[in-house]
Amino acid sequence: MSWLIRDVSLADGRAGLDVRLGGGVITEIGPGLRTGAETEVDGGGGVLLPGLHDHHIHLHGAAAARESIDCTGGLAALTGASSARIRAVGAGVSVDRHTLDRLVPDRPVRVQHRSGALWMLNTPALAELAPLPHLPGVERDAAGEPTGRLWRLDYLLRGTWPPRGDLTALGRELTAFGITGVTDATPGLTEPPALPQRVTLLGARKLLLHDHDLPGYDELRDRIAALHRRGLPVAVHCVTRVSLLLTLAVLDEVGMLPGDRIEHGAVVPDPELLRGLTVVTQPGFVVAHRERYRAEVDPEDLPHLYPYATLLAADVAVLPSSDAPYGPLDPWAIMRAAASRDLGPHERVPVRTVLDGFLRDACLRPRAVAVGAPADLLVLAAPLRTALDTPDAALVRLVWIDGQLASHR
Repeated sequence: MSWLIRDVSLADGRAGLDVRLGGGVITEIGPGLRTGAETEVDGGGGVLLPGLHDHHIHLHGAAAARESIDCTGGLAALTGASSARIRAVGAGVSVDRHTLDRLVPDRPVRVQHRSGALWMLNTPALAELAPLPHLPGVERDAAGEPTGRLWRLDYLLRGTWPPRGDLTALGRELTAFGITGVTDATPGLTEPPALPQRVTLLGARKLLLHDHDLPGYDELRDRIAALHRRGLPVAVHCVTRVSLLLTLAVLDEVGMLPGDRIEHGAVVPDPELLRGLTVVTQPGFVVAHRERYRAEVDPEDLPHLYPYATLLAADVAVLPSSDAPYGPLDPWAIMRAAASRDLGPHERVPVRTVLDGFLRDACLRPRAVAVGAPADLLVLAAPLRTALDTPDAALVRLVWIDGQLASHR
C-alpha cells in the first residue's frame, strides 16, 4: 500500500512538506505533491521522524513480565495468585525453595530477582526440571541438593511454561511508543520473535559475564578472539567495575572491531578507556531505581553509575535503550530521565542527544527522513521543539513500519 503524508515538518527545520511512501521506502519529499493512487493522511504540521530503535531489550521477557506477579513490594504477593503455575518478577530478596514452599507449597512457583540474574524456584517447580544438570549456575546445598536458586540459566526455563507472554500486545505497545526496530539482547536467542518491529538479535555476539562467577582472563580472551576471527563484533554484558575492567584488558590485547559494544556499562570509572567502543546504556535505571542505588551501591561507584555525558565527552559512542523488562520500556520516559537525573546530575544530557541515539539503526548508523530511506516513520502531534521540551509518548500520532501504517491515533 502506498501513502501520501500531507503537511509535516522535518528535524532539519523544513516545514509544510508532503512525503510519499511506496514499496516500503520513502519515494518523494516536497511541498504540494500531486495526489496519486495512494492513501492520504494529514500530518497536521507535526514533525516526521524515523522510527525509534531500542538498542537493548529482552522481548520474550518483556512480554512474559506483563503476565507475571509483581513482587517489588515483597513475596507476599505470591499468596494471592490463583493460577496453576505462578511466575513472578521484581523480587528484591534472594530466597531458597524452602522459603517459597512455605508461601506456596502446592503449585510450581518461579520468581525472578529484580536484577534479572537469578531465578528462585520452589520444590514443585524444581521437580518439573528434574534431573537438573550440574551447572555452575545451579546452586546446591551441602548435601548436593538444588536450593532453588538458578543463576543466569534463563535458557533452561525458556519455553517450558506456556504461555511465553503476549508478543502481539508487546508489539502494539512498542508501536504506540514510536518504536519500529529493536535489538534483542537475550543470550543464545536464534529466532527473532514475531513482531511488527524489525528485530535484530545479538545472538552469539552477546557475552554474558556472570558477576558471581566471572570467566578467567584466558577464557574470555579466547571467546572474544574466536568471534572476531569470524568478523563478529562482540557485545559484552558489564554491570560491575570488575567485569568492565576485565573486558577492557582483554580487548586491549586482542584488539577491537568496529561495532564492539559494552552492554550497560553500569560502572565506568574512566570513560577514556572505552574509546573505540559503543556503550549501550539505560538512563531509565537511574531514575526508576535511584533510591535503591543510593542505599545499595558502593559509594565509590555512585559517581560513575550509568554514565552518559562523560562518555560522550571522552568521544565514546553511546546508545540509549530500555533493557525491558528490567527497565522502563517507554523511550520518551528514558529521554526525560537522561536529561533530568538527580543521581549523578553531571551525567545529564539533552533530550535531543538521547533522541538521536534512538534514531540510529541496529548497525548504529544515523537515520534521516530522505528519499530511498526505509519507511519506518513516526509523526508527532507537535513540532520537534515541543517534543524536545516535553518528551511524551502521548505525542506519537502516526507510525509506519516497512511502509505499513501500524498505529494511528
